[in-house]
Amino acid sequence: MDLSNFGKFPSLRGKAVFVTGGGSGIGAAIVEGFVDQGARVAFVDIDETASKALCDQLRAQYGATPHFTRCDITDISALQAVIEKAGRDLGDIGVLVNNAANDQRHQWQDVTPDYWDERMAINLRPMFFAIQSVAPQMKRLGGGSIVNFGSISWKNAMGGMPAYTTAKAAVHGLTRGFARDLGQDGIRVNTVLPGWVMTERQKKLWLDEAAEKLLDQVQCLKGRLQAEDLARMVLFLASDDARMCSAQEFTVDGGWA
Repeated sequence: MDLSNFGKFPSLRGKAVFVTGGGSGIGAAIVEGFVDQGARVAFVDIDETASKALCDQLRAQYGATPHFTRCDITDISALQAVIEKAGRDLGDIGVLVNNAANDQRHQWQDVTPDYWDERMAINLRPMFFAIQSVAPQMKRLGGGSIVNFGSISWKNAMGGMPAYTTAKAAVHGLTRGFARDLGQDGIRVNTVLPGWVMTERQKKLWLDEAAEKLLDQVQCLKGRLQAEDLARMVLFLASDDARMCSAQEFTVDGGWA
């Protein structure tokens, strides 16, 4: 990823950052963006091969290696243990990016209680408990920034994945509630809403000629969203430049929603 034209945020240098789902796609761009800023980065992912390849790439490119731990974020005890260890290894965490999610398609007729619970366990529950774990560290620092990933899917009334869109809609309530509860400690909480980002997964599973035509119709801007477009927004919200931004949603979708 070419970061030569990215803005630089001096307040991020040396800051401890924790990212969920950082091994590929948007998460990998976020991890690289923070490494480029001189932050100390830890991330979790279930894809060990992609994550180790990312670490090798960043070590070769920047001379700095993020701390990777394989973790299934549905295992809350394991996730919180990794966050606690990252705080000990890197110093108290000042930035949390709740990026990990899975937008698996499904029809409402086929959803069972177990499947519903599984979707929430991936797309919503880990965000709450990651915040619960990192907040005491941020309080010790005198403040911090939490960035939760939502989605424009529910705003656009997209069908074919009702459990996913429900979870992503709930992220906004999570953000605003925590922004109120943690704001007195100088902790900012915001939501980033991506549009259709051209990650390898999206291109492999969903992008076809019809999808390309749809994007040309619905986006105000005719380019294609890339993972680094989301990383730029996250870096801003994590930095002191966004010191008075909290309880808000920031949409990066080419003008679709």
